[in-house]
Amino acid sequence: MTTTGLGSVPGDDIREWMRAVLELVDLPFLPELPARPYGDMISRSIAVLTELAADLQPVGWRLTGGGDARASLDQRRARALLQEDLDVLEEYANGYQGQLKVQVTGPWTLAAAVERPRGDKVLADHGARRDLAQALAYGVEQHLADVRKRVPGAEVVLQLDEPGLPAVLAGAVPTASGWSKHRSVDGPGAVELLSLFPPSVVHCCAARPPIEVFTKSGANGIAVDVSLLNNAAWDQVAAAAEAGIKIYAGVVPTTGAIPRPEQAARPLVRRWRELGLDPELLKQVVITPACGLAAAPSPADARARLKLLRDIVDVVGEAASE
Repeated sequence: MTTTGLGSVPGDDIREWMRAVLELVDLPFLPELPARPYGDMISRSIAVLTELAADLQPVGWRLTGGGDARASLDQRRARALLQEDLDVLEEYANGYQGQLKVQVTGPWTLAAAVERPRGDKVLADHGARRDLAQALAYGVEQHLADVRKRVPGAEVVLQLDEPGLPAVLAGAVPTASGWSKHRSVDGPGAVELLSLFPPSVVHCCAARPPIEVFTKSGANGIAVDVSLLNNAAWDQVAAAAEAGIKIYAGVVPTTGAIPRPEQAARPLVRRWRELGLDPELLKQVVITPACGLAAAPSPADARARLKLLRDIVDVVGEAASE
């Protein structure tokens, strides 16, 4: 069993966090520090868009056209911050061998967050959201190539963050006016855009994560908040695990009291047994926090939650061997 974090962490010191993730988890990841200007998940994805230009408005990011030449000052700043983070990664991961995870906002969450040039979300326009997804997929390809170049010994793992997809599927994303909702997207439509990306870990810590959509899109890993899963979702988790898809089980809350290892592991182990799943599959689960740790009260608190993950692995491993 292995441990990892899901991306975001509190504070503004990328060097401190790069050292921490290389020490505290088995699958290190490029930290996201949304407390910094242009450090949030949407800005980071805007930074990898090389085929589309965008600027930052009071309501959020808005597409303005195509190509680097038209990139706004805000988009250039987002790109500069990402490059600085990659410089730190290259420095601290010098000689690193093994898996290394990077996170990018998925196409549906991005389409629900970013506006078209003439207003309203990209989500409202079928052609625009496909263009955005294709540009994002191309930018991600370049981003992953850059990471591999900087850390030659790394096996780079891509994580697509899709916290907004349940709302997209349910037709619950508000329009610009706020008086209505964008039309819902069906499952096959959601699969189509996710399939543009290489096999990845798809992360959704919202309630009712569309696990079946993720598996049909070719995901090789699914990251969920265990505490939010209902019976139907657990059935989909079971099907995914039996199909060989790696489960990233979020078992440590991101705020509040830090649980004991046994307390954190209990819901996962109990449901695994109730579903009659092979204990050997439980040993392949990746143990994570419930979601990103940006809301943790301090960097020290977030580090304590990451440190706890390995103790939980021991508890789950013992339970799987019983």
